[in-house]
Amino acid sequence: MSSQGKVLLVGDNPFHGISHLSQERSRVRGDTPTNPEYAARLIGLSVENGADGFMFSVSDTTLLILDVLRKNGNNDGLRLYAIVPYAYEYVRLAGALGGVPGLAKKLVREIVFSGNFRAVVSGLNGVIRSDLASLFKTYLLYEVSRVRRSAGDKAELESVLLHQLITDLCLGLGLDWVFKFYTGFLLKRGITPGFNTGNFALLVKKLGEWDINLEDVVIAAPFNNVGFQMVPSKEECEKALAGLPKPNVLAISILAAGYLKPEEAVDYIAGLPNIKGVAVGVSKERHANETFKLLRDKLS
Repeated sequence: MSSQGKVLLVGDNPFHGISHLSQERSRVRGDTPTNPEYAARLIGLSVENGADGFMFSVSDTTLLILDVLRKNGNNDGLRLYAIVPYAYEYVRLAGALGGVPGLAKKLVREIVFSGNFRAVVSGLNGVIRSDLASLFKTYLLYEVSRVRRSAGDKAELESVLLHQLITDLCLGLGLDWVFKFYTGFLLKRGITPGFNTGNFALLVKKLGEWDINLEDVVIAAPFNNVGFQMVPSKEECEKALAGLPKPNVLAISILAAGYLKPEEAVDYIAGLPNIKGVAVGVSKERHANETFKLLRDKLS
């Protein structure tokens, strides 16, 4: 693993068969590595070529991948950036289980059987008092325990990031208490709170207005040379980035869903201020070898 320069992370979109350009493109790839054994191999190869860790939505798929990495002894020092909740999986489960009530019952059962006593007590308190903060705390404890159990003690859970759908919904509704509670809760447990967003400039502005210390958080947001998914504009995102107090941004979508060649994508990222690191998905062994060699050489 590289020990200097920017944090280089393997992204998990290919492991879920996700393409941000189109679902058809995802199918055309043909060899999307949704097999946990193969996905773990790709992460291992990426680490051999300069990657530091793994950024992933917490799902049954990625937890299986972490299990494989742990059992194969490839988790030593692996830096983990977990995104919660995996919204797509919960939407699918809600449909299969009769809506939100069925999903809630399943989640409660899983928390109880997980053996996480603190989460159970917190959850019961939340139900009795109808306390959203306690329920939120229960859920976070549950997800953190799932990651740590699958990844093992040798991996390092550096950050838990709130999923883009939740971040941007709460941002749009002005729910400052969510951001304050989330940040404080994770900081107390020695985990860097993070936010995955599609509205980078607005998030930076609001966190400042809400007196949330930008030095305490990490933000994952799209940054690429063509402005793909950069809201409200490439220029506004770059301006907000330049105004941060320290490098705390993880650049995602740097290849603009395959529109950009790796070399030009990395050159753009290398010229930006306050970039803590990048996350890039790989779907083939050749990609794992070549992509992270390039990132290591250009960004380390």
